[in-house]
Amino acid sequence: MASSNQDDHHMASMGSHSGLPPLNISVAFPQATPASVFPPSSSDYYQFDDLLNPEEQALRKRVRVVMEKEVAPIMAVYWEKAEFPFHVIPKLATLSIAGGTIKGYGCPGLSITASAIATAEVARVDASCSTFILVHSSLAMLTIALCGSEAQKVKYLSSLAKFDTVACWALTEPDYGSDASSLRTTATKVSGGWVLDGQKRWIGNSTFADVLIVFARNTSTNQINGFIVKKGTPGLRVTKIENKIGLRIVQNGDIILNKVFVPDEDRLPGVNSFQDTSKVLAVSRVMVAWQPIGISMGVFDMCNRYLKERKQFGAPLAAFQINQEKLVRMLGNIQAMLLVGWRLCKLYESGKMTAGHASLGKAWTSLKARETVSLGRELLGGNGILADFLVAKAFCDLEPIFTYEGTYDINSMVTAREITGIASFKPAVLGRSSRL
Repeated sequence: MASSNQDDHHMASMGSHSGLPPLNISVAFPQATPASVFPPSSSDYYQFDDLLNPEEQALRKRVRVVMEKEVAPIMAVYWEKAEFPFHVIPKLATLSIAGGTIKGYGCPGLSITASAIATAEVARVDASCSTFILVHSSLAMLTIALCGSEAQKVKYLSSLAKFDTVACWALTEPDYGSDASSLRTTATKVSGGWVLDGQKRWIGNSTFADVLIVFARNTSTNQINGFIVKKGTPGLRVTKIENKIGLRIVQNGDIILNKVFVPDEDRLPGVNSFQDTSKVLAVSRVMVAWQPIGISMGVFDMCNRYLKERKQFGAPLAAFQINQEKLVRMLGNIQAMLLVGWRLCKLYESGKMTAGHASLGKAWTSLKARETVSLGRELLGGNGILADFLVAKAFCDLEPIFTYEGTYDINSMVTAREITGIASFKPAVLGRSSRL
């Protein structure tokens, strides 16, 4: 009789090698096409494309082709492994969308509408790729463009625009998420530069970023300043956050800054308070508002095809009234989301957009996308939990987007502050009567 140790070894061996490799999804489930062969676009029911100029329409098509050809076939595999497909970065670079609205310095100088459309088209196929670009472009690059010196723009933006280097944006800390302005990471002035000490969390792209935009509290002024920290700087330590259920391809990291020296030339001169950080967030929030739109478009496209291919009770699922109603509700949500997103861009382009406008756009589109993707998950039945058919992946990927760059509740309060004139972020201090 085998010893218990031998039994344990045998069971472990069986667990790691049991069974045969899984069937290819097309063999295992031949009745419907998986998302690796991405469905044609079918969500523009109100012909929103007519509102775009020829350059914006051309960009939309170009991004769609690259995403469907290069990313769709591999996204489920990398999502499952929680690894980043670095070989895709040169393909994304060919789109010329990094840098978005930034003019000069090798950046594309797109309209904010074009940049938003590109964001949606990337997210339509894969939300993780969209977040990778958003962090790199609409947060890190935009901070350098809005708050950097001329020398910093010349030094960093061209390389970032070509994806020769990758950037991240480090604001959030373990103790400060929504209450970001209270951050504790410090910046102390020393001869020739600054010393940063502290910790950051949830920083997308940070595990492999060449350039890290880090926000810290100036120990002399108590105000928030911004710094460009380079990969490999002594005292900088970045580790990957494991066990995420959403945006698994995105490499989020914990950052430890232990007496990290940053030369004076890498302090961002335009970041002198949290308000300067908020200027960047207001613009990037427009881009984030378009991620749920793109995700919803992709889920609708997948469901529309799936319901026509999948048959039960002798008929395609598209023939059943309840399924049709759900599909139409999804479609209606997308039309409304597109028009809200488009109007938000036009307000920005005309100089009329406020922080409240941007916050309402992000909060509302992410809320309606949650409903839309939930309906899609219902429509796909058992396959609604398989990343191979997109919807399960999109369902999970939407959850971090619902939370980051301001939770639904915090963004709602930003808008409410504008329309009521009353800030409600901090709760009233509990009086003695509450202890009775």
